This record gives sequence, structure tokens and C-alpha cells, in this order.
Amino acid sequence: NKEPLHPKPIAFRKETTEKLDDKDIEVHVEVVMQYNDSYNDQIYAYANSIHNIEGGTHLSGFRTALTRVINSYAKQNNLIKEKDPSLSGDDTREGLTAIVSVKVPEPRFEGQTKTKLSNGEVDGIVQKITGEQLKYYFETNPQVAKALIEKSLHAARAREAARKARETVRKGALSGGGLPGKLADCSSKDPANS
Repeated sequence: NKEPLHPKPIAFRKETTEKLDDKDIEVHVEVVMQYNDSYNDQIYAYANSIHNIEGGTHLSGFRTALTRVINSYAKQNNLIKEKDPSLSGDDTREGLTAIVSVKVPEPRFEGQTKTKLSNGEVDGIVQKITGEQLKYYFETNPQVAKALIEKSLHAARAREAARKARETVRKGALSGGGLPGKLADCSSKDPANS
């Protein structure tokens, strides 16, 4: 029941062979993602068709690549101005629904319930493939890229405004305006009186 920001989901699938401990391992990466007008992100991670509730290295690789590609595309195309705050990972994921699925020959999980993938090499592989594919998608679909960056910028501005509001409230509370006499800040600079 949410309004998508782009009509067709961004989807890519790629297989790669990497050398690990003098062995060639074949890793399949599949990502489907779509942004909507909400403020929460929903990212589902799977390794060898097992749902990893806590994510793992494939999820961290996806998040890193997403943030890096959006920031670099925005800077290269002058979509972020000097006065704008830099985009954090939370900003770039606002309103994102995605599925990140990998097939790994020898998966290692944390815990018996397989809630988190811990293969270190998968992070770099997912990061590389996601980075290449997203960069290509943004270059071939500049209107979608611009809409996603505008949503991320909006989130960054809201985050910055909330931070400034918290600082203002904190400074106001510590200035001694509403505290009773015994708890009020010192009003004299002379240490003998304080």
C-alpha cells in the first residue's frame, strides 16, 4: 500500500568466480530493489535460499555499495550542493524494499539458526557486483537516479534538522533557565562565591 518512486524494480543477477585459498569458488548474486514513499527500509537477505534474519556479510556489502554509488553519482552529476549534508547509509536506504540473495558453495553461519552469514569474501563480491550494476543502472536511467537522490537528500536534511533541534533543546535545558536555586548553574565567575 505504498507509492513506488520508480515503476519497475531495479533487478540484477550476476555470477562470478573468485580465487580463495587457491580454490576457485563460484558465487551467484541476485538483487531486486524498489524505493517507495515510506520512511522505513525493508531489506531481506538470503544465502543459499535460507533467510538470514540478521543479515550478514552479503547485506553489509550491499549497503556499502548502495551508499557509495548514490553518493558518487550525486557528486559527479552536481545533484548535491556544498551546503547539503552528506548522505549517510540510513539516508540512502529510506523507503527501500530489497531482497539480496547469494549462492555460496561453502556458507558459514553464526549460530545454529543460520540467522547471519559470516563468509568474509562475500562482502567484497556483493559490494563489487552491486556497485557495478547500480552505477550502470543510474547512468542508463538518470531520471530514476535523480528521484532516488532527491529522496535521500530529503532524509539527510530531516536528519540534520532533527540533530540541530536536539542540540537546541539540550543547550536550553543546561542553561539553567528552568532549574530551582540549588540546581541552577553558577552565575558568578568568582570561584570563592561558587
